[in-house]
Amino acid sequence: MSSADSRYTIVGATPEQQAAIDMLASQFLLTDERLGAIIKEFRRRMEEGLATDGKVLKMIPSYVTRRPLGSEVGSYFAIDLGGTNLRVLKVTLDGRGGVTSEHQKFALSEEAKSRTLFDFVAQCVDTFLDERNLRPLGQQPPIPMGLTFSYPVQQTSINSGTLVQWTKGLNVPGCVGRDVVRLLQDALLRLGLRVKIVALVNDTVGTLLSAAYSDPAAQMGIIFGTGTNAAYYEDVANLAKWKGPNPSSGEMVLNMEWGAFDSDDFAFLPFTPHDIKLDRKSINPRKQAYEKMISGMYLGEIARNIVLWLADQRLLLDGRSSEILNAMWFIDTSYLSSGAVDTTSDLSEIQQVIEKTLNISNSTFVDRQIFKVIAILVGERAARLSAVGVVATLTKRSDLLNKPVTVGIDGSMYEHYPYFHDILVETASHFIPQEQFKNINFTLAKDGSGVGAAITAMLAATYDA
Repeated sequence: MSSADSRYTIVGATPEQQAAIDMLASQFLLTDERLGAIIKEFRRRMEEGLATDGKVLKMIPSYVTRRPLGSEVGSYFAIDLGGTNLRVLKVTLDGRGGVTSEHQKFALSEEAKSRTLFDFVAQCVDTFLDERNLRPLGQQPPIPMGLTFSYPVQQTSINSGTLVQWTKGLNVPGCVGRDVVRLLQDALLRLGLRVKIVALVNDTVGTLLSAAYSDPAAQMGIIFGTGTNAAYYEDVANLAKWKGPNPSSGEMVLNMEWGAFDSDDFAFLPFTPHDIKLDRKSINPRKQAYEKMISGMYLGEIARNIVLWLADQRLLLDGRSSEILNAMWFIDTSYLSSGAVDTTSDLSEIQQVIEKTLNISNSTFVDRQIFKVIAILVGERAARLSAVGVVATLTKRSDLLNKPVTVGIDGSMYEHYPYFHDILVETASHFIPQEQFKNINFTLAKDGSGVGAAITAMLAATYDA
């Protein structure tokens, strides 16, 4: 990549600075040819995961075999356990594809993340029900609840599943290989709570079902947030490893666990030294390789590695750093998103980040331009790589693309990162024939994971899912 693209030309840069930026651009800007090769490998890995357990793309059966009709009514409850927060929700379905929800959010404490997770969750459910006088008393039947669990689980039924591994910064000992519903149900019983977990739902399965209640054409649910993953409706005839009964619908939602793509051999994704350093120092090295390139938890750290690499060569900030900049994970991805769209003449918003947040004084205009380029490169690569999984999954069932299809997407990267949606959609359009691509509707499935767990609880209670 030459610096012919004006976005990567640094006004006032030395030849050495511009050469370093050109090198970064050549590493981070991906050609369609390169993306096409990654898509092909992604599809191969999908087929592998459909055939056999234990592959890098796990393609986990969710046991959800129905689509909501959009006409169901009533109030249903859910617990949504994500990467940083826990929410308890009451979701009301209006019978016309519309939902209203009320929820209470609880930040995961460090103790919960490392030791007391399920007791913490049970306590939050108790608080939510107690404050709203919803706690079942005496002979009242237990409240059925759905649980959205945003971590890899080998599902064994609609309401049971064993934890495969922790991701996204959680590491509670004694849980891997155990049934997470049982662990939570035991914690609820310890508090004397009459609550029954009737559905265990991955967050992307929830996002898909949330979109499907509002729009029967929903085929795929995706999270682009702290982490990333996707779920889609697959024809059970294509699921060679499925040994259970064939559902009457002929299809089942699969939780892809696509964040793990290319984690086994690091052969197809565009790894730079900055990615390798992040992976090496992460709590889960050689795992979640795809997620580490495209999700909000990691982009700030990739950028921090680039900043330090340039500073070490005295090509940025005159080689200076700070305690904050030297600390892993301290550059939040939100700093990148504001930097990528700073259009002030002197890049004063970036100056604020460098001087007030990172605590490094006297940044030059060249320094600030370099920061902006880093933010653009890291974000654009994330959006273009995100299209890889979208294209591979939609074209897996290309028979459905001849009529309208909806992709429900939730998560902060998709909702808030500048141009993420636009770059993702534009990139996907290069790999799907136009007559099919025009049928695809990418929509924000706001709060999909929590609402979807309540809808799955409804399916479990009404139809046996």
